[in-house]
Amino acid sequence: MTYNENEGCCKQKSSYRESYSSQAVDKDGKIFNVEIQRADKGAVAERARFNSSIIDANQLKKKQTYTDLKESYVIFFTENDVLGGNKPIYHVERVIQEMGTLFNDGEHIIYVNGSYEADTPLERLIHDFKCTDPKDMYYKELANRVRYFKETEEGVAAMSNAMEIMRNEAQYNARLEDLHRLVFAKKIDSFDEAKDFYPSIKDEDIQEIFDAFHIISSKLVKEYED
Repeated sequence: MTYNENEGCCKQKSSYRESYSSQAVDKDGKIFNVEIQRADKGAVAERARFNSSIIDANQLKKKQTYTDLKESYVIFFTENDVLGGNKPIYHVERVIQEMGTLFNDGEHIIYVNGSYEADTPLERLIHDFKCTDPKDMYYKELANRVRYFKETEEGVAAMSNAMEIMRNEAQYNARLEDLHRLVFAKKIDSFDEAKDFYPSIKDEDIQEIFDAFHIISSKLVKEYED
């Protein structure tokens, strides 16, 4: 499995300061977008939809068809029980309501409830994500990584640099999400119009948003026709 730390599904860091994101691809091409969210607002349903849509938009190259899309997983580790069901983990899937069966479109959304307490491997992992002292962690892999960033000169420098990058990009990503919202609300209809409103946003990022919009629109039309 390959991964990029601090990399969101749109090749960008999260715009929320209370979050950390990472993306990985396994040997079968399945894509995993993972976010650790401390703020409830960062794990709303629309955020999951946004991440899934951009993952799809980034996958397809020229001459590829929709059947070439790989399975994708958007996973939120949340500090609170955002969905309110008092469950340790929630699996969100599209369902054909009239048949009571899964739609099986390859998109998966998972919420891991960080406030749930139980003595299980999952809850021990959640504990380690919230823990700040590596001596108190269950999993040595995470403990060693935290120790590197907190207790070595090289790690501290790397973390300081990462925080500076996150601060510098937060404003850019906020504008990017504003543009995404306006495009999906059909208030901005073209690339040129988007560029006029947001001249500082990179051309490729604008194009990714419009590509995601067209993919989602095509899916909705196909679902309606079927």
